[in-house]
Amino acid sequence: MSHVVDLYWSFRSPYSYLVVPRLLELERDFDAHVNVRPVLPIAVRQPEFFANSDPLWFSYLMRDCVRSAEFAGLPLRWPRPDPVVMDFATRTYPKDQPHIHRLTRLGVLAAEQGKGLAVLRAVSHLIWSGEVDGWHEGDHLAQAFAKAGCDLAEMDAVQMAEAERLDAAIKQNEADQREGGHYGVPLMVYDGEPFFGQDRYDQLVWRMRQKGMAGR
Repeated sequence: MSHVVDLYWSFRSPYSYLVVPRLLELERDFDAHVNVRPVLPIAVRQPEFFANSDPLWFSYLMRDCVRSAEFAGLPLRWPRPDPVVMDFATRTYPKDQPHIHRLTRLGVLAAEQGKGLAVLRAVSHLIWSGEVDGWHEGDHLAQAFAKAGCDLAEMDAVQMAEAERLDAAIKQNEADQREGGHYGVPLMVYDGEPFFGQDRYDQLVWRMRQKGMAGR
């Protein structure tokens, strides 16, 4: 039986983007399975989070995510547009969000189809790599889904028709995330133990090998 990791993951998180290639390697190299559990970003779940945080929190985040990407050998630029619309003057987030709910529902659908990690890899690269401006325009998103073996038009039709069911699944993911031991992303939970952040990946693998995970 494969060793299963629950992955709580957000399309707005640079650290979520950075961990996906390593999780793909985990499934490739070991007797392991990553159960993709998309969640909404903290900015949508708790809009007051950033408004009430120390300004150094955000400035450090910006510096650290760029450094972390450089260390991992991955390109990174803050998305254009941001998957979550923000008023930078007030550091607040309007309730009407044009991108993130669609993306998160599509992530849930991809996981249901057994293509969760592949979609996360292709779409997060599109959004975060800086290779294109306007990732939401033209056929950029459709091409990313196609790389993962998915048809965006078909999945969009489903996510609109089944929005209520998918939103309920996202809410359940968020509840299970907290039960797993943290509210942030990426959160990897293995055998009841939480590993928060892409920089805990090596500890995750260490623990999994301790508990008998073998190479393929």
